[in-house]
Amino acid sequence: MTTKRLSVGRRGFLKSAVALVATATAAPSGATVQDSPTTANQNWLALTRETALEPQLPIVDPHHHFWDTPDRTPERYLLAQLVADANGHNVRQTVFIECGSMYRADGPEEFRVVGETEFVQGIAAESASGRYGDLRAAAGIVGAADLRLGDRVAPVLEAHIAASPQRFRGIRHGGAWAEPGVLPDGSVATRGSNRPAVVPHLLLDSAFRRGYAHLRTYGLSFEGWVYHTQIPELTDLAKAFPDTTIICNHLGGPIGVGQYAGRRDEVFTAWKSAVAELARCPNVVAKVGGIQMVVNGYGWHQRKQPPTSDELLAANRDWYLYMIDRFTPARCMFESNFPVDRLSCSYTALWNQFKKLTKDFSASDRGAMFHDTASRVYRLPRS
Repeated sequence: MTTKRLSVGRRGFLKSAVALVATATAAPSGATVQDSPTTANQNWLALTRETALEPQLPIVDPHHHFWDTPDRTPERYLLAQLVADANGHNVRQTVFIECGSMYRADGPEEFRVVGETEFVQGIAAESASGRYGDLRAAAGIVGAADLRLGDRVAPVLEAHIAASPQRFRGIRHGGAWAEPGVLPDGSVATRGSNRPAVVPHLLLDSAFRRGYAHLRTYGLSFEGWVYHTQIPELTDLAKAFPDTTIICNHLGGPIGVGQYAGRRDEVFTAWKSAVAELARCPNVVAKVGGIQMVVNGYGWHQRKQPPTSDELLAANRDWYLYMIDRFTPARCMFESNFPVDRLSCSYTALWNQFKKLTKDFSASDRGAMFHDTASRVYRLPRS
């Protein structure tokens, strides 16, 4: 394992999930070791079924991905797959978040990331045709750029905006990094060499910050994807650039595996302290969700059946409520993180838990977290 380019291991997560489904005694009769990873995951998800609660409640899903590549699961996650997963919930709009999809194969290397925005712009146009229903996918697009380019990143940002002038909203240059040995091999994977590299203490890097300074010039936001041990670095970045909006991804990435396995209470205490300080930065908003990944340590993918919404809520409630308490509903938005979290639960159960979590909240607070905060932060058209 190297100290560079480590991120949440979709491949490692996939191997565990597929091995489980292929051997589970409760699996449907069609599930065998010959099943593709996608089929195995789909068969496993079918073992727990729920009906979407409050099907009229409008939702903006501000965090999902599209890809078409054989080394992920599902191998293909495009508009049809998203629409199928969201069926039953009233998902009005979504925001696409970079994931290394469809980079250009040639041309200047720093501009190859723009291929992802071009790819998703096409999907957004397909969705806007209405052929797939009322959902408007990728109404906002967040792409990638290597902010360590410093001042040289400016033309890359301009190229993203030119590729999607009505939808491009921000940049994610992932900073989730851990010391060697902290995360087990099954929970991390080598980051694609074509994606902007994750390096130790990226958010404090002077070259990164020179590039980051250009986001304000173009009115772009920044997706803060870190592990809980790095939340103070995200806070430092927010304080240094108070005019740039930061969206904290996945509750700040609490780790629950490797050296942190079995230490959830300890992690929760440290996480709460760091989140409280981050929440004091008015330019930061929080995504509530995205903690069903293998790195978070719940082990849903190792079960014979996927979790119900009640089981998800029991595990996640304290984390969610603390984040909402610190940031307030006006600065929180629920997220799916699909199809990454799809390896642990269904889209229906995931959003049902959010609805159950907030059943006693006011209508305005619920509206903020399910729809309004995301719509405002990403400047989405009225839906």
